[in-house]
Amino acid sequence: MIICEQSYDEILDKICAHLTDKDVELVFVNSKQIREINLSHRGIDKPTDVLSFPLFDAGQALSGSIVINEDAVGQMASELGHSAQDERALLFTHGLLHILGFDHEIDNGEMREKESEVVRIFGLPKSLIVRNDG
Repeated sequence: MIICEQSYDEILDKICAHLTDKDVELVFVNSKQIREINLSHRGIDKPTDVLSFPLFDAGQALSGSIVINEDAVGQMASELGHSAQDERALLFTHGLLHILGFDHEIDNGEMREKESEVVRIFGLPKSLIVRNDG
């Protein structure tokens, strides 16, 4: 289940249930806000599209928080010719996989494979990893 203060697309709940039985906090922000979060938590002074903050206590019902930049959602959806709903689902999937311990920067393709699985099951456009690899 997703915990969020504003409305979101139903597909995100389905993706969440497919990947985990734990709850996920979902927060939508703009580019200015995500830049501030990125700077304060990662020391990187620029906006990004999605940030993930896992909780490491296995006893928690909440697995972590995902922060999605709605400005980036609109921009990427427009540039790539798909819906904002699809872009949001891709960012959510990417963020949730990071919360679940996947890391495409150091793994052997496991995160790419899992993202591709979600893309296939839910009929989404190219995953973040696939489109960033070319």
